[in-house]
Amino acid sequence: MVCAVEPVGRMTLLGRRISYLFTEQQTRRNLRALSKFLALLVVVVLVYATVFHVLMALEGQRHSWLSGLYWTLVVMSTLGFGDITFQSDAGRAFSLVVVLSGIVLLLIVLPFAFIRYLYAPWLEAQIRSRAPRRLPSQVQDHLIITHYDVTAQGLVKRLTESGAPYVVIEADHARAAKLHDEGISVIVGEPDSKETYVAANAAKARLLYANHDDATNANITLTTREVAPFLAVAALVENAASSDVLELAGATHVLPLKQRLGEQLAARVVAGGRSGQVIGEFEGVLIAEFPVHNTELAGQSLRAARLRERLGVSVIAYWERGHLYPAQADSVLDEYAVIVVAGAEEQIALLDRALRVPGTNEHPVVVLGGGKVGRATTRALQRRGIEVHMVERARELSPILAELPAQVYYGEASELRVLENAGIHQTPAVVLTTNDDATNIFLALYCHRLNPDARIVSRITHERNLEAIHRAGAVFVLSYARLGVQSVLALYQQRDLVILGEDVELFWVPVPHSLGGMKLEESGIGERTGLNVIGVRTPEALVVGPTGGAELEPGGELILAGTPAQRRIFEDTFGVESSFATGVPLVRWRGRRARARQ
Repeated sequence: MVCAVEPVGRMTLLGRRISYLFTEQQTRRNLRALSKFLALLVVVVLVYATVFHVLMALEGQRHSWLSGLYWTLVVMSTLGFGDITFQSDAGRAFSLVVVLSGIVLLLIVLPFAFIRYLYAPWLEAQIRSRAPRRLPSQVQDHLIITHYDVTAQGLVKRLTESGAPYVVIEADHARAAKLHDEGISVIVGEPDSKETYVAANAAKARLLYANHDDATNANITLTTREVAPFLAVAALVENAASSDVLELAGATHVLPLKQRLGEQLAARVVAGGRSGQVIGEFEGVLIAEFPVHNTELAGQSLRAARLRERLGVSVIAYWERGHLYPAQADSVLDEYAVIVVAGAEEQIALLDRALRVPGTNEHPVVVLGGGKVGRATTRALQRRGIEVHMVERARELSPILAELPAQVYYGEASELRVLENAGIHQTPAVVLTTNDDATNIFLALYCHRLNPDARIVSRITHERNLEAIHRAGAVFVLSYARLGVQSVLALYQQRDLVILGEDVELFWVPVPHSLGGMKLEESGIGERTGLNVIGVRTPEALVVGPTGGAELEPGGELILAGTPAQRRIFEDTFGVESSFATGVPLVRWRGRRARARQ
């Protein structure tokens, strides 16, 4: 369930607004300025009323003081002169002065002063009073997000869909009120204030995600430790050199997302004589990708390929023309498809040998962009023994790039000469690492035209450009925000991080009571939900790539692959409570926390 802030009564809100008006220093200054102007206005009216009586006496007219005030206010407000008028030129000149000063003071300055010094502060007080200040004390095992950025937006969406508790900390009252009105669980507070984390129930939380700059994240971590010494803190790091500082400050997990983004892009490169590439591990199960091009699988359906029966591996999904599709028995693999499989290490090795194609392209991989992501990609490829040719237009980066194990070509990546020098026509793969989506789309289209057989892997910044860059020729695309969301969720759920792409993810659930004692083939999990069963865990062992005859024991667990929508279908169909933020991961987390106390 998403966190709800404590309800506030109308009288409490009114009290907050009045308190704000008289306690804020800027507001007190505004009220003093408004009071001075009103006092000046009263003095001007009294002076005009006095001069009115003097001039009327010179003309031989007698009026009461109330009539003098009446005439002054009527003339200053430009309503007219009524039945009291001057007959002399001096009196009429005085009337002109009163009219002109009235236009300035009453029709221009007074409305501005009222709005600027009273109404606007009252509205601001109204906004501030709407912004929640603390979580209910009963909220626990939640995720605390210290800044609402693009990664936090993705996190909030996923947590809301799954009903997991969370709270966003926002220092700006107006923005916090806006987020609250949008249905986001938020509290107002400074990210470096101890009171903020007391209000956020940090001592009862499961994870805190610090996603400011490196210096602020270190401050947040130290402040949090005062309130919750055993809370797990995941700190975003922009500069890899700051990782040690954040760990010294007390961060449990340091997230160098740009470095991880480069490593994830490198993991999608198939080169160097291998037919496939391991991209992750989940609960002891290896996840790998294998191109179908020039193998026996091209043109076959997954049922006809019989990979599970022959080699024990499970096909989770497959890439085709830039899109990731869930694996179905009748799915036919295109010549340029890439299958995503799960299995034990020896099963993946068997598949690698079975699909290895003679004469694999071992030319250097071309990396376009020498920024942090490009450098991380190059280092990751070098660790796999893959040669890299990098293209970078900024020569001022040459001292940094000289340390890389790569041949660097300086110039515009859009120039044919530069790309040909880097080996675009021979390369097995191109990695696009610039932080501009339009540039990456352009380069994907250009490189695909120059080398249709090259596997193009790219990063993007905005998810809205995902479809465009796929159409341009990229077979795998990963955004910084999506990687951040998946990384934090993996820590929150206490599972291994595996990036498959699109919305497909790996997760595990307890065997539903309705399926206890059934054979896997009798359960109908795949047919009814679209999920793939990757493994079955019993108290005795973990079976990877189970056959249809595998028995689903009560008390066991299923490792599944699919989209969040398919996961919800599974939960609704078989009556399983979502384990997104509860269940076994929570038990494991508490166990780690208990060991930390010891």
